[in-house]
Amino acid sequence: MTEHNAAGSRWTDLERPPLNTTALRRGLIGPGGLWTSLEVVSTTGSTNSDLAARAEGLPEGAVLVAEEQTRGRGRLDRGWSAPARSGLFVSVLLRPGPDVPMERWGWLPLLTGVAVATAVARTAGVDTALKWPNDLLVTVGGKEGDENAKEERKAGGILAERAGDGVVVGIGLNVTLTESELPVPGAGSLALANAVSVDRDPLLRAVLRGLERWYGEWREAAGDPAASGLQEAYVAGCATLGRAVRAELPGERQVVGDAVAIDGDGRLVIATEGGGREAVGAGDVVHLRAV
Repeated sequence: MTEHNAAGSRWTDLERPPLNTTALRRGLIGPGGLWTSLEVVSTTGSTNSDLAARAEGLPEGAVLVAEEQTRGRGRLDRGWSAPARSGLFVSVLLRPGPDVPMERWGWLPLLTGVAVATAVARTAGVDTALKWPNDLLVTVGGKEGDENAKEERKAGGILAERAGDGVVVGIGLNVTLTESELPVPGAGSLALANAVSVDRDPLLRAVLRGLERWYGEWREAAGDPAASGLQEAYVAGCATLGRAVRAELPGERQVVGDAVAIDGDGRLVIATEGGGREAVGAGDVVHLRAV
């Protein structure tokens, strides 16, 4: 079996070649590094579910990638699906303890967002932004100079879930999806954002190297988001701040106001009418107007 057929099936779309598992392992796994194993499977329901089920027997730094994910999950159990080899569907196993107090583990999805946004911007050459807490936005449409025709669209998402004494962090990123292939209207992809490259191999390497760097610095700082520079980096890339938002919270409660800060716990601080402030730690946020 050749490397190109390692995913277990023949190429059916020359514009969407399979990942090169051998090259990825060679470039990412090494002595003293975070990543300890990397497996690429042809298809699965959910990489997060699969990795979480096996977490007890794996060391920190295990990476699971699927060429196709049929039952991927986003926040609030939303589905995430895409054609085979059209995106990156990857989950990693992290064990921050005992170096990082558990109350700071909530920063992991935000940390991953910073790593992914930076990697995508540098490798694919597209403008990226982060929608609190864990969506990656790209700019789609419009000719140069025609700002009104451009729109921010979600091209990726992050989901962190406890798995025993660790955390499984999943990343889903739309890479080559066309308008007709998008899972929901208004979604985006790197191709639709006019990426200079949609080669998934260097993109995955950049994402995992960036995640390794940020995770190492955050862990060295005992998870302190300010001391590690993580809070500043997230705020700099967060498109939610400065906007009017509606936060839809558990229990069908809503908070409407201006998003003004990300606090030390990674929560979104919303200034409400009447001068009050509320820190939101979980929920769905809707951007009501552009900056």
